[in-house]
Amino acid sequence: MVTNLNGKIVFITGASSGIGEACALACAAAGANIIMAARRSEKLQKLAVRIQAEFKAQTLSLQLDITDPVAVSEAFAALPHEWSNIDILINNAGVALTKDHLNETSITDIHTMINTNLNGLIYVTKCVLPNMLDKNNGHIINIGSTAGHIPYAGGSIYCATKAAIIAFSDALKKDLLGTALRVSHISPGMVKTELSIVRFKGDQAKADAVYANTDPLLAVDIAETVLFCITRPAHVNISEITVYPTTQVSPAIVHRRNMS
Repeated sequence: MVTNLNGKIVFITGASSGIGEACALACAAAGANIIMAARRSEKLQKLAVRIQAEFKAQTLSLQLDITDPVAVSEAFAALPHEWSNIDILINNAGVALTKDHLNETSITDIHTMINTNLNGLIYVTKCVLPNMLDKNNGHIINIGSTAGHIPYAGGSIYCATKAAIIAFSDALKKDLLGTALRVSHISPGMVKTELSIVRFKGDQAKADAVYANTDPLLAVDIAETVLFCITRPAHVNISEITVYPTTQVSPAIVHRRNMS
């Protein structure tokens, strides 16, 4: 069994916070060198300093908007030679922008969720694949959501993008059958990250209510799940994992403590 990632290069999207940040820390702790992509360069730089100080791992920070296919293509073409041999891709970047019903959801929010959650994931994967195929080795991790399995009211676009990731991951595995490449899809339930504060447009009270009186997953829980997938022997592919907190059984069914 592989127990470390020494010498591996891991590319992580949405690495500036939440699950992406936790994955960067977990992979660095396991010996990998990390390419961290996100739009917020200041957060990436702070994370890079932390990783280098705590784990002595090498990092490369990319300020990147994955919704722009030209920018994605140019970013990969411009990678320094020593960073171009990517072993593991963690497609983590994603966004939820509303709990409104479709008729109340803005076209801008619709486009942003589709372009970030689905199109950007595809753009990045397409850029990573040629090198992985050339060396006949690599692992692609797609971070989805339980919302892709069980849609809920007020989540029509978000749920649709996460359902599409399930289909994309499954089809990609079929495309790659006969190669040594692996594809894993991870569906987290409720995770306490910035997702809710972004979804509610900065309304802290609404964001806090999502996690009130219950025990959600933490970003590190999903990072440890990712680490489990990518440290299996080469003949083992963890195809799909669904991870809920113990207090949740579906996106809309959560046990909350009675605080009265």
